[in-house]
Amino acid sequence: MMTPIMNLHNIDAAEFLAVLDTCEGNVFLVTDEGDRLNLRSKLSQLVGLTKLIEGGRIAEASVLCENKNDETKLFRFNCFGDLSGAKVG
Repeated sequence: MMTPIMNLHNIDAAEFLAVLDTCEGNVFLVTDEGDRLNLRSKLSQLVGLTKLIEGGRIAEASVLCENKNDETKLFRFNCFGDLSGAKVG
């Protein structure tokens, strides 16, 4: 069973993708229409994030994590900007 949806607000897209690359399980972007895009796939990242990016930053998104550790990573990134050792760029 997947953990509850977490909302991300006003985050740097490049940093978010770098943190995603460190995730162990599947992470899904959930759209307002109820679609789920698996962000472990680079193609899904492009499709999903291009709709949400405003000026290089993600305005708002909802994610669902299969792995509790991934949820913690993304929560710390969302709240504190913690990159958890991810390499950006």
